[in-house]
Amino acid sequence: MLIEIDRHNPEYPKIKKIVHILKNDGVIVYPTDTIYGFGADIHSKAAIERIYKIKQKKAIGFSFIIPDLNKIAEYAHVSDYAYRVMKKLLPGPYTFILKATKMVPKQLIPKKKTVAIRIPDNATCLNLVKLLNSPIITTSVNVSGEPHFSEPLEIEKEFSDHVDAIIDNGILPNDPSSVIDLTGDAPIIIRRGKGDVSLFE
Repeated sequence: MLIEIDRHNPEYPKIKKIVHILKNDGVIVYPTDTIYGFGADIHSKAAIERIYKIKQKKAIGFSFIIPDLNKIAEYAHVSDYAYRVMKKLLPGPYTFILKATKMVPKQLIPKKKTVAIRIPDNATCLNLVKLLNSPIITTSVNVSGEPHFSEPLEIEKEFSDHVDAIIDNGILPNDPSSVIDLTGDAPIIIRRGKGDVSLFE
């Protein structure tokens, strides 16, 4: 099911419909400020398992999206420095690696004690996570190791049988987020992506 949503002014009834799907163990494709992602409520074990199968990926963990920094302490241990950095750069095209709290489901980060958190600068995405009132998994729309998909019609053709809804925000640039590790005393650049990383050099 392809659902077109205005990327600047997301229509509330459509957002509500997607949230209903997420609350019922659904798996969706949704836009961020970088690429399209597979999404599910992080507390839905059934949906997380479906995404692992779609990605043909072993259980090595996923990132997730929160609506704002007010929620971050529930899921990650954040130093004063890390908080200042994230407050300056978010919402934006960054993924931050932080030490996980016990609130993060083990299914989401098996064998790890860290978590990857995003707050994308995308109105559709942020409206979804705010209305759901629970973080949403984010992982690129592809089979693990294969190229990302950025065209909604191509995503529908390839994955419509595996997900419950695909949000169409138009074609997105195929440019992933920058990944920064903030678990130690100094930041470490893990991946240079769309976000400017000069602050960490």
